[in-house]
Amino acid sequence: MATPAIVLSQVTKRYHQQPVVDSVSLTIAAGETLVLLGTSGSGKTTTLKMMNRLIDADEGTIAINGTDVRQQSPHELRRGIGYVIQEAGLFPHYTVADNIALVPRLLDWPPDRIAQRTHELLTMLHLPESLLTRFPDQLSGGQRQRVGLARALAADPPIILMDEPFGALDPLTRADIRREFRELDALQRKTIVLVTHDVREAFALADRVALMDAGRIVQLGEPNVLRDSPATPFVRRFVDA
Repeated sequence: MATPAIVLSQVTKRYHQQPVVDSVSLTIAAGETLVLLGTSGSGKTTTLKMMNRLIDADEGTIAINGTDVRQQSPHELRRGIGYVIQEAGLFPHYTVADNIALVPRLLDWPPDRIAQRTHELLTMLHLPESLLTRFPDQLSGGQRQRVGLARALAADPPIILMDEPFGALDPLTRADIRREFRELDALQRKTIVLVTHDVREAFALADRVALMDAGRIVQLGEPNVLRDSPATPFVRRFVDA
């Protein structure tokens, strides 16, 4: 049996003695797209950030490919995990080319390999090469989000974490990029954990959905299971809304 890509065991995080993530256990298979769904304050973003040690858990363990994340330095861990956030999180003083090349350079890729990979990503994400010399504030919202995805994919990491990646986009651009995301061959073999509060987005993209409330997972399953067999009145209200 293959080792799961990500395993959380009784993970807890507290702020001011109050748990924001409360004894969460979760197993994510390699190649699976799992969506953490919930309202603001439900603990979904904190759960995501503990996976790449942007936040450290207070209790419990998190393992990536069978290795406890605390056995690696945060920097080493993050080099093997793509990370995409709302508004892409691009470095404003870096050009598009420099943003995309960030992790490959940290991994000491030679310039010709970086250039080849950058060209592949631009083609894949329908971005013109003329953007390479521009800065993030010279791009549209949709272009910034595509560049953010290109940066996350640049070193071809097996795991991608995404925190409300489409939340700042207008509805039409959001729908277009979400459709492209779903159809992108390069993502079909990745393990993806995506945070959203948007039920339609979750159901469109997820293999499984973990619906969170007050720091706990209240139901975990395929989208149709949450829709057709809600485990609690909260799940029913959330999905129906």
